[in-house]
Amino acid sequence: MATINPHINFNGNAEEAFTFYKSVFGGAFTKLMRFKDLANLGIPVDEKEANKVFNIALPIGKTNMLMGNDVPESMGRTNENENRSKIVIVTESKEEADKLFDGLSEGGQIEGPMGDTPWGSYFGCFRDKYGIEWIIEYAREEAGKS
Repeated sequence: MATINPHINFNGNAEEAFTFYKSVFGGAFTKLMRFKDLANLGIPVDEKEANKVFNIALPIGKTNMLMGNDVPESMGRTNENENRSKIVIVTESKEEADKLFDGLSEGGQIEGPMGDTPWGSYFGCFRDKYGIEWIIEYAREEAGKS
């Protein structure tokens, strides 16, 4: 089966955001490449972009990967408040849902607090302090049963 790995663009604070995400999810970065590392491949890099993140990856769970990068200024700014994509995390327990919701939403804007839904799951949504939109859901086994 295919795996979906979200990739997020940032305006120079990708490493800060991913360090925050790592503090919530745990684990370790499997990749952290800076723009200056491209110079080793013969690709010219503007000095003010050198320490920005070219590619970063954080494994989440057994098969998922959260990835991101800083967008070079020459490509324009990413409008983080207009990002209409959401990262959806389906948890294995209500406790895990609460832990991730509480951790990731810290300093952000809660759009829908964690709670029971009419469709039978435990669900919440928010925009984190970096402007990224998240949905946390625990789909109970009994959900959808008649």
